[in-house]
Order: sequence, then C-alpha cells, then structure tokens
Amino acid sequence: MGKGKIAAQVGHAAVKATLKSGEVRPELLDAWLSTGQKKICVKADNARHIEQIEQQAKQHNVLLSKIHDAGHTQIPAGSLTVLALGPDEDEKLDALTGDLKLL
Repeated sequence: MGKGKIAAQVGHAAVKATLKSGEVRPELLDAWLSTGQKKICVKADNARHIEQIEQQAKQHNVLLSKIHDAGHTQIPAGSLTVLALGPDEDEKLDALTGDLKLL
C-alpha cells in the first residue's frame, strides 16, 4: 500500500476503535481521552502475523478493531489492512506490540 492508503486505513481503524471502546468499555475511552489519546503505529510482517496478534489480544481481553479494504484502489477487496488495539493499559498493549517496528 502507498503512504496515503496506509494513512487512510489507519484513520479508519482509529475511528472504529474509538467508537467501539465508547460502546463496550467507556471507562477505557474516558481514560484515553483524558491522557493525551496516545496512538502508536507499528508494522506487522503480513496478514498472518496480524491474525496472531489478534488472537493474543483476545486472550488478554484487549479491545480490537479490524479494517478490511473495500478493494476500490490498490489491494483486493476484503484484504485485512489494519488491526487497531485499545484503548487499553500501556503495559497490555506493549506486551502485544513492543517487538514490532514503528511504521
């Protein structure tokens, strides 16, 4: 994906994660909103790696939101492009993504 496409997909994920946390765990959203709304973008090796992180997040009860592309531009429809984690405690998120390279 090109830089603009990545930015758009990450934007979709951030909005979806924020809305979902407000519905499911509003206390986490409130804490995140009152502490600077930290966002970190990291890169996984491939879709399989994203799916592994997703399974680990589920095991640790971390909120997650997935973005699948519509397929109108650069990649096939339905392709998993972004996995958003949180908002949640820094320690929980670091345990899941701390070994990944920054985007």
